[in-house]
Amino acid sequence: MTEAMELPEREAMEFDVVIVGAGPAGLAAAIRLKQVEPELSVVVLEKGAEVGAHILSGAVVDPIGIDRLLPGWREEEGHPFKTEVKDDQFMFLGPAGSIRLPNFMMPPLMNNHGNYIVSLGLVCRWLAEKAEGLGVEIYPGFAATEVLYNDEGAVIGVATGDMGIEKNGEPGPAFTRGMELHGKYVLIGEGVRGSLAKQLISRFDLSRDREPQKFGIGIKELWQVKPEHHKQGLVQHSFGWPLGFKTGGGSFLYHLEDNLVAVGFVVHLNYKNPYLYPFEEFQRFKTHPAIRDTFEGGKRISYGARAITEGGYQSVPKLTFPGGALIGCSAGLVNVPRIKGSHNAVLSGMLAADKIAAAIAAGRAHDEVAEIEAEWREGDIGKDLKRVRNVKPLWSKFGTLVGVGLGGLDMWTNQLFGFSLFGTLKHGKTDAQSLEPASKHKPIAYPKPDGVLTFDRLSSVFLSSTNHEEDQPVHLQVKDMELQKRSEHDVYAGPSTRYCPAGVYEWVEKDGEEVYVINAQNCVHCKTCDIKDPNQNINWVPPQGGEGPVYANM
Repeated sequence: MTEAMELPEREAMEFDVVIVGAGPAGLAAAIRLKQVEPELSVVVLEKGAEVGAHILSGAVVDPIGIDRLLPGWREEEGHPFKTEVKDDQFMFLGPAGSIRLPNFMMPPLMNNHGNYIVSLGLVCRWLAEKAEGLGVEIYPGFAATEVLYNDEGAVIGVATGDMGIEKNGEPGPAFTRGMELHGKYVLIGEGVRGSLAKQLISRFDLSRDREPQKFGIGIKELWQVKPEHHKQGLVQHSFGWPLGFKTGGGSFLYHLEDNLVAVGFVVHLNYKNPYLYPFEEFQRFKTHPAIRDTFEGGKRISYGARAITEGGYQSVPKLTFPGGALIGCSAGLVNVPRIKGSHNAVLSGMLAADKIAAAIAAGRAHDEVAEIEAEWREGDIGKDLKRVRNVKPLWSKFGTLVGVGLGGLDMWTNQLFGFSLFGTLKHGKTDAQSLEPASKHKPIAYPKPDGVLTFDRLSSVFLSSTNHEEDQPVHLQVKDMELQKRSEHDVYAGPSTRYCPAGVYEWVEKDGEEVYVINAQNCVHCKTCDIKDPNQNINWVPPQGGEGPVYANM
């Protein structure tokens, strides 16, 4: 946008607490604030077109958080927890066969009985109704794009993005200025690798003395399967094929109600081979003899992808800063071996709400509510993450066979004796630094999709109902295009064309030169490019509010 153009001032609204993100953490915080002090004014901003539109998770939910937030919810009609886990299976896959691991070998914390298979999007819609019933204001379709500070440097609110900016950066005929939302405190619950959280972590040095955050890419499909292939309440996790022993990851099949099966595949983003193609590994996984029969005669009805935080206990940044706190996946509270984070997200929202309500009652505002940071490691979130803190680094260091075995042993010693033989291991490199030059690896030949069991990316993105207005600045910002050609293309053989699960990036020959094409309209907001680009040369920022995928029941 030209500096000469003077924009009108943004209108401002005042609240006690501003919450960014209508996920489990943000909604739990909003509900808890109103439970503790009904007179507090609370607003929740959600960049998706509706609550739940950008929510994607497996998901098997541990109800510990919901039980504390909404005691007695089981007696209510209309809650989304329809399918309790009835059968829990763990499998190791080889190229042509599989071995089921006995459940007694698994540490008790891996037991899913008493948990629920759900659509996390439906859970968030249900929580939003609860929040609004208590007087919380929820504004979907408004992406928070800027943090606001006072003269002392404390956070005092956020601003939503301007609408109607054209591709050249100038206001178009439909231009609308964003809004400022001011609060005594601001909670950031944007999810994984949130754009505001990233800024706050850098500005306040919240990752000092912490290990680098680690990530995975989770890709998911929802299928309607034939009744004879459906077993409501079955939870099936596997690892091994098609990933090699040096690449971390795994899969899940969750049998919900109404003959629905959620199938997903997670690839740890510290992989080395730039030719690896997570989407194609997922498609290949579905062809395994132990997996494919579930989908015979079925129909794929939804698709989506999302990055997952995997750093765990030693990578959680400092949660508090002057004027607010990080909650949920913005803080990285996922339990990696359990593939669960929503229970900790809810608990973190409640913890933050309790401490902030007390601070406001004491007449405080815009200061650091250090009690949140002081208490989370001693509570259920900290205990949950501490027991599994070495699973990820052991897997990364020793590979799938040895690493998973050592991780299991470590979980058992933590369970039985309350300590780890390994202490607390480090992660070392970031996921971007883990990628190796293409010269060290060979391309991987992947089979063509059959359109029945396996599919291409574009037909998959269509099922996500993703939409972006094309006449706007590209929200995937390449800082140095020459560096992208010199390094991403020439050294690493264009890994962005493969790690993106939506086909956003292409290297296309034009007039004898390779040109980087960004199909931003395909973006499903997974943030993988922001994480895995070897030069950290791609910066993901929110597009106009309301744009992106529209996940109906993921």
